[in-house]
Amino acid sequence: MSKIEYRVCTKITQRAALGKEKYGTTMERVDLSSLEWLIHAQEEAMDLAVYLEKLIALEQELLLAKKLIDEKQKGAK
Repeated sequence: MSKIEYRVCTKITQRAALGKEKYGTTMERVDLSSLEWLIHAQEEAMDLAVYLEKLIALEQELLLAKKLIDEKQKGAK
């Protein structure tokens, strides 16, 4: 296993422990229907899309700033 995979596994284990502490149950719970699990998954995916959009916007701002700095430096020479 690579270091990256190991870190992911560690984070999953930590998240499972946090979930058990916070919600008093594990992913083996049986009180949710398939539809409820799908809705939870969809909500998590939508959160991910929002986080990705934020990071994309930040990266675009950085690229634009770098481009402007490069153009300014080239114009000063």
